[in-house]
Amino acid sequence: MEKSRRAVFIDKDGTLLVDVPYNVASARMRLMPGAAPALAALQRAGWALFVVSNQPGVARGVFPETALAAVEERLRGLLAESGAELAGFYYCPHDPAGVVPAYAVSCDCRKPQPGLILRACRRHGLEPADCWLVGDILDDVEAGRRAGCRAILLDNGHETEWRREPLRAPEAVAADLPEAALHILTAP
Repeated sequence: MEKSRRAVFIDKDGTLLVDVPYNVASARMRLMPGAAPALAALQRAGWALFVVSNQPGVARGVFPETALAAVEERLRGLLAESGAELAGFYYCPHDPAGVVPAYAVSCDCRKPQPGLILRACRRHGLEPADCWLVGDILDDVEAGRRAGCRAILLDNGHETEWRREPLRAPEAVAADLPEAALHILTAP
């Protein structure tokens, strides 16, 4: 894949995949309706695609961190079937309320902190101002904004804490990934 200078960071559960809590079973992973053609269109237009995801199941002892390698492999396969390539998979295994001591910590990578996005930008030579974040809750939006990205909230019923603050204000609200992709593709 030619190195892109712009990227879309996509939350995993409830945004890219149908939300199944703590799911690391490949057979249960399904793309959200319309996600495949939306991501393929973004990639054809030159956008690199990254997944950024909080995975507190590690810290909570629900599954081991090693299980996330199969999750990444499945995501890559699902995107490849749609003609898109995943440029990177970044996850946070931490949760301060976790039960696994090594992961029960505060960190800079658990959204709404921007660490996952900033790490991907450094590793791939991206400028956050040239990137977008798409997520289904305002913590996702805040992480993108803290990193310096433009952000889109998918208003699909997953946000429950409508705490409004400047960093939690998305540039746009979309019903689904196809609408978010259209906004990105037509934005100045």
